[in-house]
Amino acid sequence: MLPADLPYYWNGLPFRAHQVGRKLQWLLGLGEIRPVLKDVYVDVRVPDSPQLRADALRLLTPPDAVVCGAAAAWLHGLDTTALGPAELVEAQWTRNARDEVELFGVRVTNPIATAVELAMRLHRPFALSAVDALLRTGKADLFALRAASAAYEQHPGYRQGQDILRWADRRAASPAESWLRLRLIDAGFGRPEPQVRVEGYGRTYWLDLGYPDRPVDGRRLGLEYDSDAWHSSTKQQLKDETRRTELDALGWHIIPIRRPDLWGRYPALELAVGSFLCQQPRLPRRW
Repeated sequence: MLPADLPYYWNGLPFRAHQVGRKLQWLLGLGEIRPVLKDVYVDVRVPDSPQLRADALRLLTPPDAVVCGAAAAWLHGLDTTALGPAELVEAQWTRNARDEVELFGVRVTNPIATAVELAMRLHRPFALSAVDALLRTGKADLFALRAASAAYEQHPGYRQGQDILRWADRRAASPAESWLRLRLIDAGFGRPEPQVRVEGYGRTYWLDLGYPDRPVDGRRLGLEYDSDAWHSSTKQQLKDETRRTELDALGWHIIPIRRPDLWGRYPALELAVGSFLCQQPRLPRRW
């Protein structure tokens, strides 16, 4: 990789693949540039920022276009994880936007219109995680989203959009928590409470999701998503086990969830929750 004091490629501005030609794969292999979105790259020393995202989208959209869809959500500050399985966002635009704003010189659908569109068009789990994430930014209000969605009644995906807006919650701290909440709702267990506070002996615990108002034999159910990034090392796993033993003493049964539990084919999650709550889950899964 180049020393930090050498000039930035393209003066630190984003550029398209054809502008470097055959050097593209060589520069990527050296780790000196990185993709920003599909077909747009930038020097690795340039940090992510709203200005960079706007400059990248400007390279791929006509001057009179309005950025929409997942690209609009990305410009409004969402991470790609909440928007779909792909690591990079594709530029999406329209000339028939219902409501728009301007960000860093780029016309884009406003947060409310963006959230309603994503609720109707994305695959259900990503629709919920995208809307949750937009709500969490504070740029959109759930009541405003529900009111605005009435104007889309004749549009494809309206029924899904209404379902997603029914369950959206700004308290979801990560896309995985949104996906987990939707799995529980789809299985017929009802809406779990996000960010459940549990008072312990000299400390406070926070659970990703739980059913504090549905005790079974005096015990309550909590669920926690263990990401690979934060719960894979032996030290982290020992810390998790100690924490869950302490919660067990406080009357909480904790079910840890990993990524394969969310996206795998076998409904182990639904069966484990149903077993504790003494309730038959609704199967097969919807996604």
